Amino acid sequence: MSGPVARPALALVREGNPGHRPIPESATVPPAEFPEPDWSKELPEAKAPRKPKEPERDETESIEHFIQREYRYEKQLADYEMRRQAINGTRFVKRRAAQEWARVVPVLLQSIGLGNPDYSVVVDMCICVARLEWCEHELSREGLIVMGQRGPCKNPMTTVAGQYRTQLKTYIRELGLSPSARTGLPSRPDDGDDEDPFD
Repeated sequence: MSGPVARPALALVREGNPGHRPIPESATVPPAEFPEPDWSKELPEAKAPRKPKEPERDETESIEHFIQREYRYEKQLADYEMRRQAINGTRFVKRRAAQEWARVVPVLLQSIGLGNPDYSVVVDMCICVARLEWCEHELSREGLIVMGQRGPCKNPMTTVAGQYRTQLKTYIRELGLSPSARTGLPSRPDDGDDEDPFD
């Protein structure tokens, strides 16, 4: 069972440390360039499907056979619509992840600095933000309640959105992307030669 969440070092200094526990020093990693990833490789787009053609009944065709063809058509149409939704979602996520990268990375580079070990975390955080917004977009379009096999039910997208929101909270804490989280992150040192351990 995990214990209480440790307070940030800055909070211990500011608010006092009655337990006299040692204040951990932050680890320093070499600064690194952070080129924007190729979002097309990170988020490959599926091949666009061909829309199925609605069947037309021939005069010589039996009703039973035509009903079977209509049933297959409805299944193919549902599959087509899901594939189109996936493609639209991928396009949205690529565009939104690029916007989040442009918004967050320059700030983090100046505030706390970023090293090579942080690259995949920042990429995943941008994708997480984009996918969460896509989930909310779909919830607004479809509604919180949808029709299932047994009648009205909760939209499954609410569960997906909740999972992404939980993951985003972790990134916010780890990268210092909220006012309270920033108090636990060390400031990036000045660029003086005497202060840079990697020169």
